[in-house]
Amino acid sequence: MATFTAPDGTTLAYRVTGSGDPLVCLPGGPMRASAYLGDLGGLSAHRSLIVLDARGTGESERPADPATYRCDRQVGDVEALRRHLGLDRMDLLAHSAAGNLAIQYAARFPERIARLALITPNGRAVGLPSSDDDYRASALLRKDQPWGPAMIAALDAVLAGEAEEEDWEAIHPLFYGRWNDTARAHAATDARQRNEEAAELFHSEGAYDPVGTRADLVALEAPVLVLAGELDGGPSPRRAAEIAEVFSNGTCVVQHGAGHYPWLDDATRFVRIVERFLAG
Repeated sequence: MATFTAPDGTTLAYRVTGSGDPLVCLPGGPMRASAYLGDLGGLSAHRSLIVLDARGTGESERPADPATYRCDRQVGDVEALRRHLGLDRMDLLAHSAAGNLAIQYAARFPERIARLALITPNGRAVGLPSSDDDYRASALLRKDQPWGPAMIAALDAVLAGEAEEEDWEAIHPLFYGRWNDTARAHAATDARQRNEEAAELFHSEGAYDPVGTRADLVALEAPVLVLAGELDGGPSPRRAAEIAEVFSNGTCVVQHGAGHYPWLDDATRFVRIVERFLAG
């Protein structure tokens, strides 16, 4: 992996895969190593994916100050990567919790965004987080699956703040459109790829100023794609549409049959949606 230096001196790593115009990719989690993104279902056949390991994850160095794990404080890391790559403007893709980071970057550096693709994004940065009801509704869509009742019971425990370790494992199917061997293998890597300390600090107090961020996004002229999974609860298709409406040039697309990792559920459809957007 290649490396560069963040503004605070932390050495950060990124990998490059594929060919074509560069697409900078930010992994979610929050604070999960970028390996789980893979090649985004074959998007690397169309774009050169520049995939960042956020500070303290994967091959990137742990910072001296853990407070820098906070979402808004990582905006400088994204800008440092852009400068390192020598890009005047960049196409930026962010998944899940990293949607907050990408949105805050776009608010602070609107002139540096060519196109912004938010894949099943968390909307806390603009005051649109997913709700407990969204997750419950998502779970009920799978109630007839053999694992459905156990998943719903585990989700209730999680949302009530009473979850045991086995409950967290039992809700894994909630995040996938198809709970098959591929999804099981993907879910099994989560714990060892995630920096738990960093994850706890990512959304910590002071990370977000939704009113200020929305005001700054007025200056963003770049097209924005918000891609939602039909079966996802975080965000639900309804919430994803609301996030898209925040942007003056935002579009929401719902991928049929997909969950929180749409490139795993239907790689061909996912790549078609994203590449058509990036190609304009």
